[in-house]
Amino acid sequence: MKIYRNEHPNPQFMRSHWQNLNGEWEFGFKKVPVGFKFSQDEARALKYHRDGQYPYTINVPFCIESELSGIGNTDFVNLVWYKKVLDIKKSDERIFLHIGAADYLTTVLVNGKPAGRHKGGYTSFCFDITELVVSGENEIFILCEDDVKNPLVCRGKQSERKKSHGCDYTRTTGIWQTVYLEFTPQEYIKDFKIYPDADNCSVTLEADFAGTADFECNVLYNGKAVGNVNRASANGIRFFSIPLSEKHLWEAGHGRLYDLELKFGDDTVKSYFGLRDIRLDGFKFLINEESVFQRLVLDQGFYKDGIYTAKDESEFIKDIELSLALGFNGARLHQKVFEPRFLYHCDKMGYLVWGEYANWGLDYSSAAALAAFLPEWAEAVNRDFNHPSIIGWCPFNETWNYRGRQQKNELLFIVYDYTKAVDKTRPCIDTSGNFHVKTDIYDVHDYNYDPVLFKKNFDKLVNDNVLYEHVLIDNPNRQKYDGQPVFVSEYGGIKWQSDKSVKSWGYGENVKTPEEFAQRYCGLTDALISNEKMFGFCYTQLYDIEQEQNGLYTYNREKKFADNIYSEIIKSNTKTAAIEK
Repeated sequence: MKIYRNEHPNPQFMRSHWQNLNGEWEFGFKKVPVGFKFSQDEARALKYHRDGQYPYTINVPFCIESELSGIGNTDFVNLVWYKKVLDIKKSDERIFLHIGAADYLTTVLVNGKPAGRHKGGYTSFCFDITELVVSGENEIFILCEDDVKNPLVCRGKQSERKKSHGCDYTRTTGIWQTVYLEFTPQEYIKDFKIYPDADNCSVTLEADFAGTADFECNVLYNGKAVGNVNRASANGIRFFSIPLSEKHLWEAGHGRLYDLELKFGDDTVKSYFGLRDIRLDGFKFLINEESVFQRLVLDQGFYKDGIYTAKDESEFIKDIELSLALGFNGARLHQKVFEPRFLYHCDKMGYLVWGEYANWGLDYSSAAALAAFLPEWAEAVNRDFNHPSIIGWCPFNETWNYRGRQQKNELLFIVYDYTKAVDKTRPCIDTSGNFHVKTDIYDVHDYNYDPVLFKKNFDKLVNDNVLYEHVLIDNPNRQKYDGQPVFVSEYGGIKWQSDKSVKSWGYGENVKTPEEFAQRYCGLTDALISNEKMFGFCYTQLYDIEQEQNGLYTYNREKKFADNIYSEIIKSNTKTAAIEK
């Protein structure tokens, strides 16, 4: 069985001593037809470890539903379990088991003993298994429980029906990111946050240490030393300010990255950062004090053979390159927390992205929704805080009423306030589209397919300082525009069917020719880029996904149009925006 995804999964926190556990695992799964409930402790894992059968092998890190897993079962599955036996040479180092992501409730046993549990389908987690490991042969058992129909489970774009439909697609159950071991000294670096200061040409580190040891951090640019700090006997949480001798700004299209080498006693971690500042100024979004119009495209992170998981990191690079080639400078990473390795390439290529979460499926009207959502969101913000490519946070998307019950506004208030409390360096949109309650930016979704009416509606923002948006018009007591910066974070979605084997879906009235597609695309886009109070747009979407065929490329990332049509799209995307003049 071919082993995929051999690269280190997190270039922002990289030790040299690690062991990739991707590849063949023994595997079993079960569907619970009715009455499935999540376990409250390790008892279910212990039961399946004792009694569970392993009739399959699965290729980790691919989910059971995917072709690359070697199984391809797309029916509903509630329980999946994995087993792997490996040799470990135990020394005086600490040993951590990392799982990049597994959907949804994960319980790990090492040599039959509980190692830890994690709830949430999209964020990375690890367990210290030092005391459970023996020298020689060791068994790792992982049980994942999932239920996309549970109103307190964030499923994102995973279909709650048996088959895909509309803008919901094939499910992902169980492990879908790299599993690996990491070995550290007894005194080690637990975590760190990076605060770049472009104005003062410096960087501040907030480091969290386990134990006490001497600390040193070296900063390099293209291999040249440009900054250094040393502290004797560091411990706990410490702040370190490092002046930089050279100033190289990270900006759209130019991912100029500084390298970091952090040493704490015998522990060494390699990382990097980008020197850039972000702030809002009236209607403008400033990066390094320059007004930058965000030419974004919706990217949902689906792959035809791997579902949530790319088979190779070159697929990450290709998606970014396809976007840049059409004149976009970034993306909304939509209804999914993307892998650190994808964000690394965004960082390298100067690609602007919004950090979001897969909130669909959550009952926003429930008093229990906050406890279900906030811990997962907190993990996402903490893990991805240091990526310069992330220029804003957006925890929720389209918080429509849940089965006729209105959302609890307190949910959005608290999540917004939490996000701003832990990250004052970026703006936060409470919920993209609706229903806004407290937000730095008032974004809207508008799939009006008439370019003339589309422009007329948004011209009211310039002429009358009135933001037209159907949710505002139809629900005047639900949300209110208070003069915040504005961008249209979803529009277009123009259907052009590339796969005739499925009943396709898209937005608006169908276009009949590629030329009509280009005319509608350019008309809608020009209406936004020429609006002097609009700081960006996000077109739906970069590529087709299953039955939703409104992408600019096919699901296989192949061209849908002749070059002359793409030339019109590029010309429209790359016009100088009114707000940049």
